[in-house]
Amino acid sequence: MVPLDAAQHGDALFEGVTRHDELWRYLFDGPYHDRAAFDAVTEKMAASDDPLFYAIVDKSSGVAVGRAALMRIEPAHRVIEVGSILYSPKLQRTRAATEAMYLLARYIFEDLGYRRYEWKCNALNAPSRAAALRLGFTYEGIFRQHMIIKGENRDSAWYSMLDGEWPARKARFEAWLAPQNFDARGRQRTALSQT
Repeated sequence: MVPLDAAQHGDALFEGVTRHDELWRYLFDGPYHDRAAFDAVTEKMAASDDPLFYAIVDKSSGVAVGRAALMRIEPAHRVIEVGSILYSPKLQRTRAATEAMYLLARYIFEDLGYRRYEWKCNALNAPSRAAALRLGFTYEGIFRQHMIIKGENRDSAWYSMLDGEWPARKARFEAWLAPQNFDARGRQRTALSQT
């Protein structure tokens, strides 16, 4: 997880996600077929403080394979949200995808000292809802007619993780991410929900 840099990460992100319109279905932006439009938005994201965008970079190749943002940052209340998560097909359903979310959660609770970490998504986005639960967020309900995104109503599903829950969630993440939890082909031995 590194701060998003349009010049450094733009090529890989554009190549990784532009031929996959389905990835953009529930995001606020995209899809992009025009490189100039993609670059303009990526530059704007990189310059933003809230949302604060990160590139998810593959350790072995050094190539950006996704992005995520910390948003609705409220230091006075020590509340923050993760969102605008975009995983390229290369990152989806990998150990690195889970590790990226672990690293953000650890940063939120241990470095920033926040009390509440939120995950919100379109209530129709079943994969995002399943991911939130798998990662240890607690479902809190549906905010009906919460937003209009791309001309459509969005009911938002809300999830949270609290600082008091973090030690147990951290232990689950670390047990799951441990090398011994993966076989020689990189397949998990025990699911995150079972650690």
